[in-house]
Amino acid sequence: PISKACWGNYISVSQITSREKGFITREGKTNVAKVKIDGKEIVLPVLVQPGQAAGTVGIALGFGRTKAGKVATEAGGVSMYPFLKMDGTVRNTQIANVELASADEMVKFAQTQTHQTFMGRESIIQETTLVEYQKDDLAGRYLPKISTSKGLVSPQDISMWDVSSDSYPKEKPAPKTDYEKNLWSSRNGDDSDIHKYPIHHWGMVIDLNTCTGCSACVVACHTENNVPIVGKQEIINRREMHWLRIDRYYSSEGAPKDYAALEIASDSPEVIFQPLMCQHCNNAPCETVCPVAATTHSTEGLNQMTYNRCVGTKYCANNCPYKVRRFNWFKYFNNDEFDYHLNNDLGKMVLNPDVTVRSRGVMEKCSLCVQRIQSGKLKAKSEKRTVNDGDVMTACASACPSDAITFGDLNNMESSISKLLNHEIKSRAYNILDEVGTKPNVWYLTKVRNKDQEKA
Repeated sequence: PISKACWGNYISVSQITSREKGFITREGKTNVAKVKIDGKEIVLPVLVQPGQAAGTVGIALGFGRTKAGKVATEAGGVSMYPFLKMDGTVRNTQIANVELASADEMVKFAQTQTHQTFMGRESIIQETTLVEYQKDDLAGRYLPKISTSKGLVSPQDISMWDVSSDSYPKEKPAPKTDYEKNLWSSRNGDDSDIHKYPIHHWGMVIDLNTCTGCSACVVACHTENNVPIVGKQEIINRREMHWLRIDRYYSSEGAPKDYAALEIASDSPEVIFQPLMCQHCNNAPCETVCPVAATTHSTEGLNQMTYNRCVGTKYCANNCPYKVRRFNWFKYFNNDEFDYHLNNDLGKMVLNPDVTVRSRGVMEKCSLCVQRIQSGKLKAKSEKRTVNDGDVMTACASACPSDAITFGDLNNMESSISKLLNHEIKSRAYNILDEVGTKPNVWYLTKVRNKDQEKA
């Protein structure tokens, strides 16, 4: 969750130690270093870890196994257990008198995120302090404006969609509640509500305050939706298959317009985690660019995929501003090159039978667990009732130990998500890259840090 490293052991050092030793880590390539412990030498790649104590070296336990199957073999690394000494009846995991030196070699390193900061882009991460939030509910919020012939306007007030067509409703129904009015005006503007959701309108809210970056949601998403394991080399090739990822950002001490400095994390940084999946945009750029209509908008607000219609142009991935779509470069099942769990009957028994196993040449992404949505609706229909709040829960929301993810029906004014948005829509709730005008159905709540500050 912190290093974003996978498929291999590594030596973690602080940025201060990295500068002293001359280590270089950038864009998936890193130095190899030698560590000497009691006369024995270990050679591993270097990972520069902001926030680590200067003068320390970290090497994770659990790697270097030779009898744990293909996954452990491909991960490789060095076993550190032989170097641990007994402290009475307990193994001491701290080792002193360690020597570190560069091996003057560069290797490719498997990481799912190679950038450290969000470089001051306020439309992605919005945060403030408790003192400022107590003064102003909109503290930390970034409210972009778009230049038009009539002056500066909100991105929500303009649209590239042709809403004058006879195929679209001329009038929208009057809002029933302040929440509904705020929701529509904040997302769809007055003239761009081309999508109507008469029955259900599924959405999600993610609280950046309570997300700890534990990655339980990522694991749940993988197991629920049969997301394949692609292996070390594919991660190096930037072909990870996560439907849901957690972006981890460090704070920077760079000046606001000094982008080179903003790219460098602080030696003692603040950290923020941001789960990112398909935003299920109401004005989805992926839908309009697909030449075969493989990705479409449902009557319940979902951006959905028709796998057997997709021809793999990857136009949708190129057009997605959030970079959350994944392309199957290979057939990951019944393939000896990717023999992790999809090559035998026992391994296939753990697959979810309600979710299609995708094949080569197909684009895939988060579906907001549409199979769970359908199951919840069918259960309610069999019981001759409407869908209640809590009947449908995505895998990520159900797995989150801190309840950072709230999912539900926005048309149900008594649902948890409606009550949460009704409370936060005028203060902390925002959409990522709001200025692009995609109008997502996923909201984030501004991070509020409780720092030691005196109230003014």
